[in-house]
Amino acid sequence: MATTLLPHRRAGQGLPLVLVHGYLGGSAQWASEIEAFCDRFDVIAPDLPGYGAASDEPGCDRIEAMADRIIELLDGLGIGDFLLMGHSMGGMIAQEIAAKTGNRVTKLILYGTGPLGLMPDRFEPIQLSRERLRTDGVAKTIERIGATWFRQGAAAAGFPLLAQIGAQANQQAALAGLDAMAAWDGRPALTRLTMPTLVVWGHDDQSYRWPQVETLWKTLPNATLSVIPGASHAAHLEKPRLFRATLEDFLIE
Repeated sequence: MATTLLPHRRAGQGLPLVLVHGYLGGSAQWASEIEAFCDRFDVIAPDLPGYGAASDEPGCDRIEAMADRIIELLDGLGIGDFLLMGHSMGGMIAQEIAAKTGNRVTKLILYGTGPLGLMPDRFEPIQLSRERLRTDGVAKTIERIGATWFRQGAAAAGFPLLAQIGAQANQQAALAGLDAMAAWDGRPALTRLTMPTLVVWGHDDQSYRWPQVETLWKTLPNATLSVIPGASHAAHLEKPRLFRATLEDFLIE
């Protein structure tokens, strides 16, 4: 059991809305979402171990361990039921949290993610990502990988923020994150995630291809699919108004 709670951003009041970032992300990526939803929800955005404001912590090499740290945070804050959204690797973590906490998750949003960490159609093999990360370091890695998360690549308006946040991660955590994804398979738990779920996918996402998204949509018992046109893996930065409107429609209905 960890002795300290994860650093996190928190604002607002009401039913807690927990936002989980993905690989080489951080709580800072959710600044606009926190501002948009804090008038109706108690928005909580953790930094995963080794990332963002938690970059001084060792990273976890299993998705289950990351989920446990967030559950520990929520328990430490006295949170009961909550809404939950996870992006990319954070979507894997969100699936684990939902499987572990059951009815505490009243609604689930799985954004730009899938049920399998070792994807057969990943933009590059995970082993190659490991090798290049060791050679290039974290800052160059997020610039290289992060450019694939936007339709306009490094020229996209949201790219500098993403690169700045990603560069804060420590290299051990970045390597551990790749190991965590490679070892994770959430497919056996999908039918147990019975809460209302929104699957959000950018139409041009190169990180999580349609077969991954389709598996979530068709296997989860209570899932709705929303495809955001003109967006890739970082739809919240490419199409922010449409992204937030999509979330609001699901959360408020």
